Parts: sequence; C-alpha cells; structure tokens
Amino acid sequence: MSKKVLVCGGGGFIGGHLVKKLKSEGFWVRVCDLKHNEFSPSPADEFVVGDLTDPVVCREVVKGIEEIYQLAADMGGAGYIFTGNNDAAVMYNSATINLNLAEASRLAGVKKIFYSSSACMYPEHNQMDPDNPKCSEESAYPAAPDSEYGWEKLFSERLYLAYNRNHGIQVRVARFHNIFGPEGTWTGGKEKAPAALCRKVAATEEGGTIELWGDGKQTRSFLHVEDCCDAVRLLMESDFSGPVNIGSEEMISINDLARLVMDIAGKHVIIKNIPGPTGVRGRNSDNTLIREKLGWEPKYNLRQGLEKTYPWIATQVAKQLETVS
Repeated sequence: MSKKVLVCGGGGFIGGHLVKKLKSEGFWVRVCDLKHNEFSPSPADEFVVGDLTDPVVCREVVKGIEEIYQLAADMGGAGYIFTGNNDAAVMYNSATINLNLAEASRLAGVKKIFYSSSACMYPEHNQMDPDNPKCSEESAYPAAPDSEYGWEKLFSERLYLAYNRNHGIQVRVARFHNIFGPEGTWTGGKEKAPAALCRKVAATEEGGTIELWGDGKQTRSFLHVEDCCDAVRLLMESDFSGPVNIGSEEMISINDLARLVMDIAGKHVIIKNIPGPTGVRGRNSDNTLIREKLGWEPKYNLRQGLEKTYPWIATQVAKQLETVS
C-alpha cells in the first residue's frame, strides 16, 4: 500500500510541482490549500479546499496521514514582503497555520514533517554587501531577519524542532532561496523577481523600457523548481533534520538578471531603475552543508532554468493581451 502524505499549500507554485513529483514516485497524496492551482490541474488523490488557520481544518486533513510537506504560508515577492503593509497578516496567518498543524500532527500521530523555511530568516547585517553575503546555516544566530516574514519563518523552524524534541515527530527543515519556474505567480504583486522580469520583458516592445526597483546592483541567487523538489525529497528520505539551505550558489545582480532574460527573449529593452522595496543588498545560498550531508547539486544553471521559464510566462502574457484586446 502506498504511503499517504499531505501537502499543505499544494495548490501553490512549489507545492504544485512537489505534488506531481510525489505522485510520480507512487505516493497517495492529499492536498490542502485555499484554492486550486490556477495554471495546472493537480494530480492529487484528494484535494481539500480549506483554510489551515482553522484548527478544525487542520485536524481533519491530517487524519490517516504518515508524512506532511508543509509549504503553506502567506507570502510573496519584495512588493508584498518588504513594504511593511502586510506584516500583521504575514505573521498571523503563517504562524497560526504552523501552530495548528504542529499540534494536529501530534494528536494524529503523524510520523514526519517537512517544513519549508526561507533564506529571509538570515540576519540582515550579514547581507549588506552585494558581493559577499553570508548565508551559511550557522550564521542564523544571533537572529536579525530583514522582515517580519523572516522572523515568522525562524519562529516556525523552532516550533517544529521543539515538537521533534518533546513529542518525537521527525522533522526536516529547509531554507529556500528564491525558487522560480513555470506555473508560478507572474503578475498581481506577489510574483518574485524572475517571474516579474520575464513578464516585463515579454510585455515590452523592442527598444522599450522596463522599470526595476532599486539600483539593480542588489544580488540574489535563484533555483529552478525542479531542483528544489528533488532536494526536498532527498532531505525527507535522509536522516538529516536540517535546517539546511536549498538554493543555487550562482549569484547575479538584478540588472544582470534582466539582461539575461532579454538575451533569452532575443529582445533588447532599456532598464530604468526606480525607487522601490528591494530587501537586503546581497543574498546567495551557501550549499556547503547540503553538499556534505546529501551530496546534492542543482541540475540546472540559471540560464537553463530561465530558458524553461520564460516561454511559459511569455505565453501567459500573450494570452492576457489577447483577452484585453
């Protein structure tokens, strides 16, 4: 009989890809999310549309489940996380989900939980130099995240690890670094930088202008979603609890990311840097620990990942323009 797993947030971007991977490996999968994936039908055996901030919903969806992948969160890109306008909702919704889920799992006898944390929980003062950010796992303390989103992620890491110590639930914790790919949010304010830049380039005529927040010299690394799902599964099947980074070590400035997207699109547009929320000056995954513990390396470099992503977003932009016209 196939193992029964629950994917919380399985209607979202990373969760949706993870559900497909789990089904391809033979798992019986239940999903709980506020909504179905808007871009791709879920292959899940059971899809529960429900709000995990409700403890009753949590108690129902964990019934009969052996393992949980917890990716449900109130989150988005810089325009959502770093303006400060959504701090209360981000902290309340995400913390409530995790508190409810941890306790419901204990009561139901769930054996193992994967928790998706974020690189946003790393200290802001270690990420002020765009050329030399420090994001090794042990640098998390003394804690000083750059946003309330990061503080909530750090709290929830500690929550699940406490349930591991006190109640024996096996826990695996990963800190995601800017995951991107097809079938993710690409417009509306919650999209991340790669999707936003792909959209802007796709929607702009040759020689036109796109706007980028900040001076564009801020740096990040970006990991394709297929690599992310592979690493999650490897971590879940290992004896290592984490926390551990899941990301790419290929750091790039946001201006250069835009130029890479232009090159893939075969189109030149002008970059106009404007004031806007940017987060820390530099962030890059340090994969020393995951390499040591799991022997994991990404399959795709940034260009290869964008070559799989840009055509999908360009198609979405074209559909939107057809609808408007």
